[in-house]
Amino acid sequence: MKAYPKVSKICCIGAGYVGGPTCTVIASKCTDITVTIVDINESRIAQWNSDSLPIFEPGLEEIVKSRRGQNLFFSTDILKAVKEADLIFISVNTPTKNFGVGKGRAADLKHIEACARLIADHSTSSKIVVEKSTVPVRAAESLSRILKANTKPGVTYQVLSNPEFLAEGTAICDLLNPDRVLIGGEDTEEGQLAIAALSSVYEVWVPKERIITTNTWSSELSKLTANAFLAQRISSINAISAVCEATGADVSEVARAIGMDTRLGPKFLQSSVGFGGSCFQKDLLNLVYISECLNLPEVAEYWQQVLNMNEFQKSRFAKRIVETMFNTITNKKITLLGFAFKKNTGDTRESPAIYIAKYLLEEGAVLQIYDPKVDSKQVFADLSGTLSVNLSEVVTVSKNPYDAAVGSHAIVVCTEWDEFTSLDYERMYSRMLKPAFVFDGRKILNHKKLIDIGFHVETIGCKLNNIASSFFFQNGKHW
Repeated sequence: MKAYPKVSKICCIGAGYVGGPTCTVIASKCTDITVTIVDINESRIAQWNSDSLPIFEPGLEEIVKSRRGQNLFFSTDILKAVKEADLIFISVNTPTKNFGVGKGRAADLKHIEACARLIADHSTSSKIVVEKSTVPVRAAESLSRILKANTKPGVTYQVLSNPEFLAEGTAICDLLNPDRVLIGGEDTEEGQLAIAALSSVYEVWVPKERIITTNTWSSELSKLTANAFLAQRISSINAISAVCEATGADVSEVARAIGMDTRLGPKFLQSSVGFGGSCFQKDLLNLVYISECLNLPEVAEYWQQVLNMNEFQKSRFAKRIVETMFNTITNKKITLLGFAFKKNTGDTRESPAIYIAKYLLEEGAVLQIYDPKVDSKQVFADLSGTLSVNLSEVVTVSKNPYDAAVGSHAIVVCTEWDEFTSLDYERMYSRMLKPAFVFDGRKILNHKKLIDIGFHVETIGCKLNNIASSFFFQNGKHW
C-alpha cells in the first residue's frame, strides 16, 4: 500500500469546547504541523487570541500561550485555512433539533452540512475531512455524498470519523493521555491511507496500541454508546439513591460496596442531583431517535428511561427543598453554590443548577448565586425566556460565597467545586436567617460538622440525623 502524504497543515472548523482543546494539544505535540482553528464568531476568536480564553479548562491556557503564534493560530479567515489544509477537522455544534422531523430528539446537522459545502466550494486540492463533532450513525455517509457530488477536477476527499472522548474539567489530561483514540474510515485502499495519515498525527504522543481503527459506522456509534453507558451508570445509582432515602440505607456505602466489584468498578457511581453537560442528554436523545427510526421501539424506550430518571432526580431534589422549608419558599432568599454542570469548567449547558434555579424561582424564591467560573451574563442568559418573573428583581450573582449567604434561608450545593468543601460555614451560618438549611446536591460536604454548627442538612441518598452532638452544646464550639 502506498503511503499517504504527510499531514503538514491542519484546519479545525469550530473553536469551541472540542475543537479548541483538541487542536491546541495537537499543535503542542506536533510542532512541525501548522494548526489553524477557525470560527465565524469574531468575539470568540478574539478571546482565543487574548489573555482571557473563551473556555476554562485546567492546563489549556498554558499550552495555548506556549504555541500561539508559532504553529497554532486562531482566525476568522475560514476560506484561507480550508484551502491550505491537508486535513480538516469539523468540530461544530450539533444541537438537538427544536423543529420539524425529529424535534426534541434528532441531532441538527445543518452546521455539518454547511461545512461540507464550504469545503467542496473552496478546496483546490485533495483533503482528509474528519468528523470530530458528535453525529448520528451514517452522518459521514451524508458528508461524503455532499463532498463527492461537488468535487472539482483533481480534488478527492476521504471522510473519517474521529470522535472525542473528553470529559470537561479533565479534557487536557484526557488528550495528553487518552484511554484510546478511535478512527473510523472506509474499507478501501484510499480510506485506509487516510486513516494511516491521521493515525500518524496521534502516534507522535499516543502509543500505537491505543489507536483503534474501525469502519466509519462503528466509530460513530461508539461515541453515542460510550456516553449512553456513562449516563446510564449515573441514572442507575441515582435510582438507588431514592431507594436508600426510603429505606434508611446510605447510597455512598452502597456505591462503595458495589464499586469494589472488579466487574463494575467505582467510576460514575457518585449519586447527585443529576447529570448535565452538552453530550449526555443530546446523545441519548439521538440514540432514542435512531432506534425509533430503525423500528426498534424497545431499544428506544430503554434509553429514554435513562433520561427520565435524570429528570426525576432533579425534580425530586427541587421538591425536597420546598417541602423541607415548611412547604413555602415565597420571598425567601436561597443561596445556590455552583451553576456550571460540573466542577473545573464554566460550561452551563444542561446544568442541573438551571433546572433547580427555575423551579425555585417559580415557587417564589429569591436567588443569590455564586460560581467561581460562571459570570452573571451567562446565568441570566440561562434563566431567561421561560419564567414569569423579572429576573433582575429576584436573582443576584455574587462575587464570593459569603456575600451570597447574607440574609439567606438555605444553601443549595449544585456543583461539586472543591472550594465548597473548605468554606467557613460557621461564618455563613452567622449571616443567615434561622433555621438555616443546607441541601447538598453533590454529597461533598461534612454533614456532621454542618449539623453541629446548627444547620438542618439534607442530601442525596441518605437520611441524616439533624441533631447536634452534645459535645457541641457542652463546649460551645462549632468544630
